[in-house]
Amino acid sequence: MFERNRVITIANQKGGVGKTTTAINLATALAAIGESVLIVDLDPQGNASTGLGIERRDRKISSYDLLMGYSSIAETALATAVPNLHIVPSTMDLLGFEMEISQAPDRAFKLRSALNGDDALAYSYILLDCPPSFNLLTMNAMAAAHSILVPLQCEFFALEGLSQLLETVDQVRRSVNPSLDIQGIVLTMFDARNNLAQQVVNDVRTHLGEKVYHTLIPRNVRVSEAPSYGKPAILYDLKCAGSQAYLQLASEVIQRERRRKAA
Repeated sequence: MFERNRVITIANQKGGVGKTTTAINLATALAAIGESVLIVDLDPQGNASTGLGIERRDRKISSYDLLMGYSSIAETALATAVPNLHIVPSTMDLLGFEMEISQAPDRAFKLRSALNGDDALAYSYILLDCPPSFNLLTMNAMAAAHSILVPLQCEFFALEGLSQLLETVDQVRRSVNPSLDIQGIVLTMFDARNNLAQQVVNDVRTHLGEKVYHTLIPRNVRVSEAPSYGKPAILYDLKCAGSQAYLQLASEVIQRERRRKAA
């Protein structure tokens, strides 16, 4: 894979943890500070595409076509309302992807091949938004990525789900991508009034230390409203607590990348 850009998978096999919200708003924040960013929507539900205002009628070429090798990034990527941010949209065609390629010897490497084209070098960051399950789409994302960013909801079963995901990452390292790194764990839907949420934060930090971002993404009504308007929260309400948190997260991501390059 090219090292002139950075491919980050945003994944958690548990639904409702803020995965797509994190993908959209982190990408927007990175674009806002001058990075050229691409989201590849790998979820058949297409929430990242909808959340960035891409109408279903405009998704004539999709991530399915990219994975199958029918189209290139340049042909599938659509501009969004955010300068410097493009998205390869998703359609329900992805539901058939696993069945169609289940017997192919390169079934785990379809996305990696697609991202090895010269047109991927137009982007400094490529974020892969995965479905809320570990299937062949998620496997392709992990096989294609340099690192994985894990959104983790501040709730009672968070550590249990995280341990399962970390086991999955180890399996991917052993089988298809030995260099896959954990970019970081981002704690989402944090409610400072909830003692349990603070306990979860403390537990995760105790177990994983520096892998956990300092930024906490708060539970925020404005962030929840934004997708229904086809906008990232940062465009919908820049000053809300959630938007400010995602700007801080983008800063942390870039700082980690700088440290990695300097090491």
